[in-house]
Amino acid sequence: MDPFLILALLAMGCFGGFAAGLLGIGGGMILVPFITMVLTARGVPEALVVHMAIATSLATIMFTSLSSVRAHHKHGAVLWRIVKLLSPGIVVGSTIGPWIGKQMDASTLAWFFGLFVAFSATQMLVNKKPAAARDLPGTGGMFVAGGLIGILAGLVGAGGGFISVPFMTWCGVRIHNAVATSAALGFPIALAGTLANVFYGWGEAGLPDYSLGYIYLPALAIIVAASVTMAPLGARTAHRMPVRQLQKVFSVILYALAAYMFWKAM
Repeated sequence: MDPFLILALLAMGCFGGFAAGLLGIGGGMILVPFITMVLTARGVPEALVVHMAIATSLATIMFTSLSSVRAHHKHGAVLWRIVKLLSPGIVVGSTIGPWIGKQMDASTLAWFFGLFVAFSATQMLVNKKPAAARDLPGTGGMFVAGGLIGILAGLVGAGGGFISVPFMTWCGVRIHNAVATSAALGFPIALAGTLANVFYGWGEAGLPDYSLGYIYLPALAIIVAASVTMAPLGARTAHRMPVRQLQKVFSVILYALAAYMFWKAM
């Protein structure tokens, strides 16, 4: 791989890992557009680029979630009861999301991803937290909620934080606990989604060398090496300082990345 591309992957790994720990978002919304650029530069067929970027991004979350959740757990912020209640639905949903993505052509998937990122950027910029309107639902309701979170996260290659954090806040969970718990939920999302992407992409024509299904292993290895060192720093930062100004910066970056995906879809 070209040294410039290696440096680019290291940089995006650092950035995505820090964002994952800081905001509980898994880093996928940042990584997917950049991985799309790298795969395009590598000459991967256009029909596969976005699918592989989403799958590779989702695989990185297996590692960044473990790294960041350790830091959150040290602060006693992870609500493990909620993780246990949401995880069954998340596992089911995270296997369905990649299947839905496989049915879409690259342009449609890029449009969908861009819209999701633009919506998430607006949510971050406005920073309007839903008022606590109810308690957490029962086991059945948590399964359904986890399924919806998993489907969307598996479809866009993200950790689900932009869905799970508002959901938990709406159900009366404190924001720091919601962010920390969202980081813990990233692992079952990523594990189920990664296995699904390996299965759905197995034997696909046109995949580059060193691919495992839709996952591009060289990018995965480089990004993970950088992101696991930065995710704990992001998590510690979330507990030590107000993150509002950083949220505004991230929202602007997300708008730019959404614009790139819209351009890619055309």
